[in-house]
Amino acid sequence: MDKKAMEDYIIEKYQHDEKMMILVFAQWCINRDLDPMELYHAAYPSQGKNKVLEEMMELTVPKKDSEEIADETVLAVLQLFGNDSLAFVVQQIIDNQKNN
Repeated sequence: MDKKAMEDYIIEKYQHDEKMMILVFAQWCINRDLDPMELYHAAYPSQGKNKVLEEMMELTVPKKDSEEIADETVLAVLQLFGNDSLAFVVQQIIDNQKNN
């Protein structure tokens, strides 16, 4: 594999993994009756719409049809991709739900 092909493969793999992270986040939100777009905007208020989040929203399923996604899983995936602001917002939601 030449250098350009390797670089393209790495970029493609990262983009695929990033989409999976966003899907996990979106499905976690759906499972808790939360709006993923609203949480994303709370974490990144200066950014516009996230087209990949919109795309992944189309792949979510109703919460009754979904497997449980552990809080720790969504936090770990977000942090793995450097979405610390979004992980912070998610942690606040988790803390609020545990306190109520």
